[in-house]
Amino acid sequence: MQTTENPHAEAERTLGTSGVARKALTSAETVAANSAWWDADAGAYHQEHGEFLGVSDFVWCPESLREEDVHLLGDVAGKDILEVGCGSAPCARWLADHGARAVGFDLSAGMLRYGAAANEATGTSVPLVRANAERIPFATGSFDIVCSAFGAVPFVADLDRLLREVARVLRPGGSWVFAVTHPMRWIFPDDPTENGLRVIQSYFDRTPYVEVDEDGAPTYAEFHHTMGDYVRAITAAGFTLADLVEPEWPEHHTQEWGQWSPLRGALFPGTAIFRCLLPG
Repeated sequence: MQTTENPHAEAERTLGTSGVARKALTSAETVAANSAWWDADAGAYHQEHGEFLGVSDFVWCPESLREEDVHLLGDVAGKDILEVGCGSAPCARWLADHGARAVGFDLSAGMLRYGAAANEATGTSVPLVRANAERIPFATGSFDIVCSAFGAVPFVADLDRLLREVARVLRPGGSWVFAVTHPMRWIFPDDPTENGLRVIQSYFDRTPYVEVDEDGAPTYAEFHHTMGDYVRAITAAGFTLADLVEPEWPEHHTQEWGQWSPLRGALFPGTAIFRCLLPG
Protein backbone atom coordinates (compact mmCIF):
# COMPACT_ATOMS: atom_id res chain seq x y z
CA MET A 1 0.00 0.00 0.00
CA GLN A 2 1.28 3.50 -0.79
CA THR A 3 2.06 5.88 2.03
CA THR A 4 1.07 8.86 -0.16
CA GLU A 5 -2.38 9.43 -1.69
CA ASN A 6 -3.61 6.00 -2.71
CA PRO A 7 -4.39 5.79 -6.47
CA HIS A 8 -6.16 2.45 -5.93
CA ALA A 9 -8.68 3.72 -3.37
CA GLU A 10 -11.68 3.33 -5.69
CA ALA A 11 -10.87 -0.31 -6.47
CA GLU A 12 -10.34 -1.03 -2.78
CA ARG A 13 -13.73 0.48 -1.96
CA THR A 14 -15.39 -1.49 -4.75
CA LEU A 15 -13.91 -4.78 -3.54
CA GLY A 16 -14.17 -4.00 0.18
CA THR A 17 -10.42 -4.27 0.77
CA SER A 18 -9.76 -3.70 4.46
CA GLY A 19 -6.30 -5.07 5.21
CA VAL A 20 -3.37 -7.34 4.41
CA ALA A 21 -3.03 -11.01 5.30
CA ARG A 22 0.19 -12.77 4.35
CA LYS A 23 -1.02 -16.27 3.48
CA ALA A 24 -0.87 -19.00 0.86
CA LEU A 25 -3.53 -19.06 -1.85
CA THR A 26 -4.69 -21.66 -4.35
CA SER A 27 -4.60 -20.94 -8.06
CA ALA A 28 -8.41 -20.64 -8.10
CA GLU A 29 -8.39 -18.11 -5.24
CA THR A 30 -5.65 -16.14 -6.97
CA VAL A 31 -7.47 -16.03 -10.31
CA ALA A 32 -10.68 -14.84 -8.66
CA ALA A 33 -8.95 -12.15 -6.62
CA ASN A 34 -6.73 -10.76 -9.37
CA SER A 35 -9.32 -10.80 -12.13
CA ALA A 36 -11.66 -8.83 -9.86
CA TRP A 37 -8.86 -6.48 -8.81
CA TRP A 38 -7.67 -5.57 -12.30
CA ASP A 39 -11.24 -5.19 -13.52
CA ALA A 40 -11.94 -2.75 -10.67
CA ASP A 41 -8.62 -0.89 -11.00
CA ALA A 42 -8.38 -0.67 -14.80
CA GLY A 43 -9.66 2.90 -14.98
CA ALA A 44 -7.40 4.26 -12.24
CA TYR A 45 -4.41 2.35 -13.64
CA HIS A 46 -4.77 3.93 -17.06
CA GLN A 47 -5.43 7.35 -15.63
CA GLU A 48 -2.17 7.08 -13.67
CA HIS A 49 0.06 5.26 -16.17
CA GLY A 50 -1.62 5.54 -19.58
CA GLU A 51 0.43 8.48 -20.82
CA PHE A 52 3.71 6.83 -19.80
CA LEU A 53 2.84 3.50 -21.44
CA GLY A 54 1.26 4.96 -24.57
CA VAL A 55 -1.11 3.07 -26.86
CA SER A 56 1.53 1.65 -29.23
CA ASP A 57 4.84 1.55 -27.40
CA PHE A 58 6.91 -1.22 -25.81
CA VAL A 59 8.07 0.02 -22.41
CA TRP A 60 9.71 -2.77 -20.42
CA CYS A 61 9.66 -1.15 -16.99
CA PRO A 62 9.22 2.02 -14.90
CA GLU A 63 12.88 2.84 -15.64
CA SER A 64 11.59 3.69 -19.15
CA LEU A 65 13.60 1.01 -20.96
CA ARG A 66 12.10 0.67 -24.44
CA GLU A 67 12.28 -2.27 -26.81
CA GLU A 68 13.10 0.04 -29.73
CA ASP A 69 16.34 0.89 -27.91
CA VAL A 70 17.40 -2.42 -26.33
CA HIS A 71 16.12 -5.04 -28.84
CA LEU A 72 15.70 -7.79 -26.25
CA LEU A 73 13.30 -9.56 -28.63
CA GLY A 74 15.55 -9.23 -31.66
CA ASP A 75 14.05 -8.73 -35.12
CA VAL A 76 10.27 -9.06 -34.67
CA ALA A 77 9.19 -8.56 -38.30
CA GLY A 78 7.32 -11.59 -39.61
CA LYS A 79 7.38 -13.34 -36.21
CA ASP A 80 4.44 -14.85 -34.33
CA ILE A 81 4.58 -13.20 -30.89
CA LEU A 82 2.44 -13.71 -27.80
CA GLU A 83 2.23 -11.11 -25.03
CA VAL A 84 1.42 -12.60 -21.61
CA GLY A 85 -0.58 -10.35 -19.29
CA CYS A 86 -0.94 -7.69 -21.98
CA GLY A 87 -3.24 -5.29 -20.10
CA SER A 88 -4.44 -2.79 -22.71
CA ALA A 89 -1.78 -4.20 -25.09
CA PRO A 90 0.40 -1.20 -26.05
CA CYS A 91 3.34 -3.61 -26.39
CA ALA A 92 1.43 -5.96 -28.69
CA ARG A 93 0.37 -3.03 -30.89
CA TRP A 94 3.97 -1.80 -31.06
CA LEU A 95 5.02 -5.27 -32.17
CA ALA A 96 2.29 -5.34 -34.82
CA ASP A 97 3.34 -1.90 -36.05
CA HIS A 98 6.86 -3.30 -36.48
CA GLY A 99 5.76 -6.21 -38.63
CA ALA A 100 5.01 -8.95 -36.09
CA ARG A 101 1.91 -11.10 -35.98
CA ALA A 102 1.14 -10.22 -32.37
CA VAL A 103 -1.49 -11.60 -29.99
CA GLY A 104 -2.15 -10.52 -26.41
CA PHE A 105 -3.97 -12.14 -23.54
CA ASP A 106 -4.88 -10.99 -20.07
CA LEU A 107 -6.88 -12.23 -17.10
CA SER A 108 -8.85 -8.98 -16.78
CA ALA A 109 -11.83 -8.17 -18.98
CA GLY A 110 -11.57 -4.58 -17.72
CA MET A 111 -8.02 -4.19 -18.98
CA LEU A 112 -8.90 -5.82 -22.30
CA ARG A 113 -11.74 -3.32 -22.81
CA TYR A 114 -9.11 -0.58 -22.75
CA GLY A 115 -7.12 -2.65 -25.21
CA ALA A 116 -10.08 -2.98 -27.58
CA ALA A 117 -10.68 0.78 -27.41
CA ALA A 118 -7.01 1.45 -28.19
CA ASN A 119 -7.15 -1.00 -31.11
CA GLU A 120 -10.00 1.03 -32.57
CA ALA A 121 -8.38 4.40 -31.85
CA THR A 122 -5.02 3.48 -33.40
CA GLY A 123 -6.21 1.33 -36.28
CA THR A 124 -3.77 -1.38 -35.17
CA SER A 125 -6.09 -4.21 -34.23
CA VAL A 126 -4.23 -6.99 -32.44
CA PRO A 127 -6.22 -10.05 -31.32
CA LEU A 128 -6.97 -9.91 -27.58
CA VAL A 129 -7.94 -12.96 -25.54
CA ARG A 130 -9.08 -13.30 -21.94
CA ALA A 131 -7.13 -16.14 -20.34
CA ASN A 132 -5.27 -17.42 -17.28
CA ALA A 133 -1.48 -17.63 -17.76
CA GLU A 134 -1.43 -21.04 -16.05
CA ARG A 135 -3.57 -22.37 -18.93
CA ILE A 136 -2.48 -20.58 -22.10
CA PRO A 137 -5.21 -21.21 -24.71
CA PHE A 138 -2.99 -21.71 -27.75
CA ALA A 139 -1.68 -24.79 -29.51
CA THR A 140 1.75 -26.25 -28.87
CA GLY A 141 4.46 -24.58 -30.96
CA SER A 142 2.36 -21.58 -32.01
CA PHE A 143 4.85 -18.76 -31.41
CA ASP A 144 8.40 -17.67 -32.18
CA ILE A 145 8.57 -15.27 -29.21
CA VAL A 146 6.64 -14.89 -25.95
CA CYS A 147 7.05 -11.74 -23.87
CA SER A 148 5.68 -10.06 -20.77
CA ALA A 149 6.43 -6.56 -19.48
CA PHE A 150 5.25 -6.63 -15.87
CA GLY A 151 2.38 -8.85 -16.96
CA ALA A 152 1.04 -12.00 -15.33
CA VAL A 153 4.25 -13.50 -13.92
CA PRO A 154 4.10 -12.07 -10.35
CA PHE A 155 0.34 -12.59 -10.14
CA VAL A 156 0.00 -16.36 -10.58
CA ALA A 157 0.16 -18.91 -7.80
CA ASP A 158 2.11 -21.50 -9.83
CA LEU A 159 5.19 -20.00 -11.50
CA ASP A 160 6.45 -23.40 -12.67
CA ARG A 161 3.18 -24.12 -14.47
CA LEU A 162 3.24 -20.73 -16.19
CA LEU A 163 6.77 -21.32 -17.46
CA ARG A 164 5.90 -24.81 -18.68
CA GLU A 165 2.95 -23.36 -20.58
CA VAL A 166 5.17 -20.71 -22.18
CA ALA A 167 7.65 -23.41 -23.21
CA ARG A 168 4.79 -25.47 -24.66
CA VAL A 169 3.44 -22.72 -26.93
CA LEU A 170 6.93 -21.72 -28.15
CA ARG A 171 8.56 -23.23 -31.21
CA PRO A 172 12.02 -24.80 -30.79
CA GLY A 173 14.63 -22.05 -30.82
CA GLY A 174 12.11 -19.49 -29.62
CA SER A 175 12.65 -16.89 -26.92
CA TRP A 176 10.80 -15.91 -23.75
CA VAL A 177 11.54 -12.48 -22.30
CA PHE A 178 9.79 -11.18 -19.20
CA ALA A 179 10.14 -8.25 -16.80
CA VAL A 180 9.19 -8.38 -13.12
CA THR A 181 9.74 -6.35 -9.99
CA HIS A 182 13.32 -7.03 -8.91
CA PRO A 183 13.18 -9.70 -6.16
CA MET A 184 15.24 -7.61 -3.73
CA ARG A 185 12.41 -5.05 -3.64
CA TRP A 186 10.43 -7.54 -1.55
CA ILE A 187 12.40 -6.59 1.56
CA PHE A 188 11.44 -2.88 1.40
CA PRO A 189 8.09 -1.12 1.84
CA ASP A 190 6.34 0.06 -1.34
CA ASP A 191 7.30 3.67 -0.81
CA PRO A 192 9.24 5.90 -3.23
CA THR A 193 10.56 8.15 -0.44
CA GLU A 194 13.36 7.68 2.11
CA ASN A 195 10.93 5.58 4.12
CA GLY A 196 11.22 3.01 1.31
CA LEU A 197 14.90 2.47 2.10
CA ARG A 198 14.16 0.54 5.31
CA VAL A 199 14.36 -3.26 5.33
CA ILE A 200 11.11 -4.56 6.82
CA GLN A 201 10.99 -8.24 5.89
CA SER A 202 13.11 -11.20 4.85
CA TYR A 203 14.13 -11.70 1.24
CA PHE A 204 13.64 -15.43 1.84
CA ASP A 205 10.00 -15.15 2.98
CA ARG A 206 7.95 -16.38 0.01
CA THR A 207 4.59 -15.91 1.74
CA PRO A 208 2.37 -14.09 -0.80
CA TYR A 209 1.25 -10.52 -0.30
CA VAL A 210 -2.54 -10.72 -0.11
CA GLU A 211 -5.08 -7.96 0.40
CA VAL A 212 -8.37 -9.09 1.94
CA ASP A 213 -11.87 -7.86 2.71
CA GLU A 214 -13.48 -7.85 6.16
CA ASP A 215 -14.33 -11.55 5.84
CA GLY A 216 -10.74 -12.47 4.97
CA ALA A 217 -11.51 -13.16 1.30
CA PRO A 218 -8.60 -12.17 -0.98
CA THR A 219 -9.08 -9.11 -3.18
CA TYR A 220 -5.52 -8.94 -4.59
CA ALA A 221 -2.50 -11.26 -4.58
CA GLU A 222 1.14 -10.94 -5.57
CA PHE A 223 3.87 -13.55 -5.26
CA HIS A 224 7.55 -13.24 -4.40
CA HIS A 225 10.33 -15.36 -5.88
CA THR A 226 14.03 -14.97 -5.22
CA MET A 227 16.53 -14.71 -8.07
CA GLY A 228 17.43 -18.34 -7.46
CA ASP A 229 13.75 -19.33 -7.63
CA TYR A 230 13.41 -17.70 -11.03
CA VAL A 231 16.58 -19.29 -12.41
CA ARG A 232 15.57 -22.76 -11.20
CA ALA A 233 12.03 -22.42 -12.59
CA ILE A 234 13.39 -21.19 -15.94
CA THR A 235 15.79 -24.11 -16.32
CA ALA A 236 13.24 -26.65 -15.03
CA ALA A 237 10.88 -25.58 -17.81
CA GLY A 238 13.58 -26.36 -20.38
CA PHE A 239 14.90 -22.86 -21.06
CA THR A 240 18.45 -21.54 -21.11
CA LEU A 241 18.89 -18.21 -19.36
CA ALA A 242 20.66 -16.05 -21.96
CA ASP A 243 20.66 -12.72 -20.14
CA LEU A 244 19.50 -10.96 -17.00
CA VAL A 245 19.00 -7.21 -17.34
CA GLU A 246 18.81 -4.97 -14.27
CA PRO A 247 18.04 -1.50 -15.69
CA GLU A 248 19.69 1.48 -14.07
CA TRP A 249 17.60 4.56 -13.35
CA PRO A 250 18.11 7.09 -16.17
CA GLU A 251 19.77 10.32 -15.07
CA HIS A 252 17.05 12.64 -16.37
CA HIS A 253 14.03 10.41 -15.63
CA THR A 254 12.07 12.07 -12.82
CA GLN A 255 8.70 10.33 -12.99
CA GLU A 256 7.70 8.17 -10.02
CA TRP A 257 5.71 4.98 -10.53
CA GLY A 258 4.42 3.43 -7.33
CA GLN A 259 7.51 2.43 -5.37
CA TRP A 260 9.85 3.29 -8.27
CA SER A 261 11.55 6.66 -7.96
CA PRO A 262 14.85 8.42 -8.75
CA LEU A 263 15.78 8.21 -5.06
CA ARG A 264 15.48 4.43 -4.83
CA GLY A 265 16.54 3.81 -8.42
CA ALA A 266 19.90 5.43 -7.79
CA LEU A 267 20.64 2.91 -5.02
CA PHE A 268 19.29 -0.48 -6.09
CA PRO A 269 17.47 -2.08 -9.04
CA GLY A 270 13.71 -1.99 -9.33
CA THR A 271 13.31 -4.35 -12.28
CA ALA A 272 14.69 -7.68 -13.45
CA ILE A 273 14.30 -8.72 -17.10
CA PHE A 274 14.99 -12.37 -17.92
CA ARG A 275 15.82 -13.34 -21.52
CA CYS A 276 15.35 -17.07 -21.97
CA LEU A 277 15.90 -19.32 -24.98
CA LEU A 278 14.20 -22.61 -25.80
CA PRO A 279 16.73 -24.97 -27.37
CA GLY A 280 16.14 -25.71 -31.04
